[in-house]
Amino acid sequence: MADDAVPRSDDAAPRSDDAVPGAVRVFVRDHADRLRSLMDRVVPADEHPSASEAGGLDFLARVLTDRPDWLERVRRVLEADQPDPAAPTQDEVTTPTPAEAAEPTQDRPAGPAPARPETDRDWFTGIVAAGYYADERNGGNRGERSWDMVGWRPGPPDGWSVPVPVPTARPVVTHPADLAPRYDAIVIGSGAGGGVAACGLAESGRRVLVVEAGSWPVTDELAHDHIRNPRSTWGIAPRSGPVDLGNPRVVSDADGDRIVRPSDGAWNNNAVTAGGGTRVYGAQAWRFAPRDFTMATDHGVPDGSSLADWPIRYEDLAPWYDRAETELGVSGGGDDGNGTWAGPRARPLPMPPVAAGPRRDRLARAARELGWSTVHVPLLVNSVPYLGRTACEHCGMCVGFACPVDAKNGSQNTMLPRAFATGNASIVLRTRASRLRTDAAGRVIGVALVGTVDGRDWHADVDAAEVVVSAGAVESARLLLNSPSDREPNGIGNDTDLVGRHLQGHRYGGAVGVFDDVVEDGIGPGPSIATTDFRHGVPGVVAGGIIADEFVATPSNTYASLTGLGLLPRSGIESKRGMRDLVRRSTRLMGPIQEVTAADSRVRVDPRVTDRYGIPVARLSGGAHPEDVRARDHTSARSADWLRAAGAVRVAEMVGPLTGVSAGQHQAGTLRMGADPRTSVVDPFGRVWGHDNLRIVDGSVHVTNGGVNPVLTIFATAMRAIDAMVTTT
Repeated sequence: MADDAVPRSDDAAPRSDDAVPGAVRVFVRDHADRLRSLMDRVVPADEHPSASEAGGLDFLARVLTDRPDWLERVRRVLEADQPDPAAPTQDEVTTPTPAEAAEPTQDRPAGPAPARPETDRDWFTGIVAAGYYADERNGGNRGERSWDMVGWRPGPPDGWSVPVPVPTARPVVTHPADLAPRYDAIVIGSGAGGGVAACGLAESGRRVLVVEAGSWPVTDELAHDHIRNPRSTWGIAPRSGPVDLGNPRVVSDADGDRIVRPSDGAWNNNAVTAGGGTRVYGAQAWRFAPRDFTMATDHGVPDGSSLADWPIRYEDLAPWYDRAETELGVSGGGDDGNGTWAGPRARPLPMPPVAAGPRRDRLARAARELGWSTVHVPLLVNSVPYLGRTACEHCGMCVGFACPVDAKNGSQNTMLPRAFATGNASIVLRTRASRLRTDAAGRVIGVALVGTVDGRDWHADVDAAEVVVSAGAVESARLLLNSPSDREPNGIGNDTDLVGRHLQGHRYGGAVGVFDDVVEDGIGPGPSIATTDFRHGVPGVVAGGIIADEFVATPSNTYASLTGLGLLPRSGIESKRGMRDLVRRSTRLMGPIQEVTAADSRVRVDPRVTDRYGIPVARLSGGAHPEDVRARDHTSARSADWLRAAGAVRVAEMVGPLTGVSAGQHQAGTLRMGADPRTSVVDPFGRVWGHDNLRIVDGSVHVTNGGVNPVLTIFATAMRAIDAMVTTT
């Protein structure tokens, strides 16, 4: 299949002006003068263009095309245009909106809890600024003038050495009309665990069908958009999927239930595309430490927690960590072993660290002054040519984007191509598993599939000798709960009401520092140095984590970070000058903390709300444990200490209440692994208790999620499970 014949994601296709609905065009045209006036109060003109001069109206029309429900919000802003809707008050300068205070991630820090609800004026100010600092294709940064102003560049320092983007890996796609009635194995999901499963099973000689709810987009679709990006919080569905329409979830909290869409942070999106989150992740490749597997033994079980030990130990997983690092490709320090608390390794990482700029040297000196040890950040990124693909070229757009030179190593360019190369595997796209099918004895015999082709919905029952589920912690639990039978009326594996419980992700701590001199050189990917001293052994803290420097941020995300932490006014000439001064004179340190799990943080299904295919959606509930808050605050305080030691003159910590369920791109825990079917859903090799031909190979099997990014552990546990599967069946 030629590269340009790879199926495109309809929701990710570039839009032209002709795609803007008539109602939006008419609204923007009829209110053009007033909208220009409002926009230019957010970003006034100086030696650089104002928001409207840079194309603000075009940008607004495009986002309203994606979110026509926002038309009413813009109308309200126009009606309330007195006094000045963009003149910042002191509260506006120092207080974030709820969107800015969303649950933090490694590339999206959050500030204090808001003192007041977000107003339409706040929202309009933020979206106008986002367009001004985003990529030119979004319409609001004509000529990339704002990037010139702040000194940010998207490409490598010396330009690309090859034409980009390079060709996308080619899938072997099965059309729904050509599905076989039976396969040796069906793999649901094509992310980290699903890719491993497809590869291992196909290389064992099995005929394998991979089921992927998303599409297989070409690289250019996922390599540029700063607004429709899974690591941005501007309220537009990401190009990596899923689309807003027809994909709701229910979030339950103290205020009741509410329906959310994928563009809402509370939906806890990762990605719905071939390769799953590995297509657009930051690719930090940490191993869990030995003590990550024995948290309950080491600390006891805090009140209100369901903290437990893993049924396996670090030594059980170490050989598969070795394999994952080699077969996918991990770069990093060859002799630091991933630092304090890390377990022993049989061999060094296969590639040296990705090159870094002077920021790493500054932070290394500061850490030494503090008496802290540091390590290189291990990355699933080629620092040298590896496995037939080129090395990283240090562009400014890594996390949240597909790599233009294919140097970032994910399921879609490592495991899945190996599976397809056997001739035994194919993938069906834009297709969901609605339920697992069982016979009268309760044995899994296949999968019910639903999807859409050429605008028409279809469904099919496909048989399989074995089924492997790797849809992510939320959707994997949802699938088992939506698969009741006479033998298991509450869903497969759910006799003890454990399916969906112990949902976890990562809460983040960190800080942003402002310096008198330039500290950000824009050399990507960004993460180059970390301290692992606080993963364990912190007095008064049950579960710690790493602290690392950050990915190079897009200017629009930098605006959200600085305003959210009170370091930058939201609007006006001072905001514009602040962006010009601070983008390269500020840096972020942050890291995930290992959450102490709770049984009431969970996934249920809600039969009152269904997706476009009539499947009951996931209902998420839960909150932060007090120990998580304590660990987050410790990480924020140590991040601030590190920044001050490095010379920061102003520092803002990520503090405040932690609300809502924790999941997102690091979601884990809903199908907990264990040695006892009374206290777990799967056995130590991922088999669902009572179902020898059903395995789970994603983060949902994690008992705890480590104080580091968990993807390498997903790769390793999947390899261990599939190796056992192909040698015993």
